[in-house]
Amino acid sequence: MSVLLDHLVVAAATLEQGVAWCEATLGVTPGPGGRHALMGTHNRLFKIATAAYPDAYFEIIAIDPDAPALTPALTPARPRWFGLDDPALQTQLRDNGPRLIHFVARSTMLDMHRWGLITVGQKPGDPVDVSRLTPRGELRWQMLLRDDGGVGCGGALPTLLQWHSPHPAQTMPDSGVTLKALALQGVPDRSRDVLRLRGVAVSAAPGVAITATLATPLGDVVLTS
Repeated sequence: MSVLLDHLVVAAATLEQGVAWCEATLGVTPGPGGRHALMGTHNRLFKIATAAYPDAYFEIIAIDPDAPALTPALTPARPRWFGLDDPALQTQLRDNGPRLIHFVARSTMLDMHRWGLITVGQKPGDPVDVSRLTPRGELRWQMLLRDDGGVGCGGALPTLLQWHSPHPAQTMPDSGVTLKALALQGVPDRSRDVLRLRGVAVSAAPGVAITATLATPLGDVVLTS
């Protein structure tokens, strides 16, 4: 069973900066997103799907300044996802602007893929139930999250999820941006074989962890992690 690209993840120091970056870099204004109470983050989203990448979308994410203060009683149950609590990453985002840091892939057999990755020496994390409210109803999914909030292979090993509600991209309008290609480097062959990421070029050789090529109103844009 292969897994599919679910969404690309661009991190920003603030969501407002992420929106401005998207408009300047990709030529579109991202659509609405929401808040993740569990993680103290919020996002903006837009569709980048094609026949090769069905229901794929683009996420701009930032720490939510209106989330409860990070006291022992109110802090999220674990570090924020995608390494967003890393001080070095936050400094880079403040100094250099938003950037592609990771991607998420979806599975219909999450437990099988989790154990497959563990068997080949990866640390995909434990299943965590996540949800958020939208004007169209509640989105629900289960996601593999590591206790340290980190990601594998420099971000090239996807965080895996399984949707338990209709996929959000199914109700997103076309954005004018589509994903043309996704390439990964630094993913061991055995991990590649567990995931069998459809439509993604995966190499074990060292190099740029993620390279995404997008067709946009401004022409083709290449984002690297």
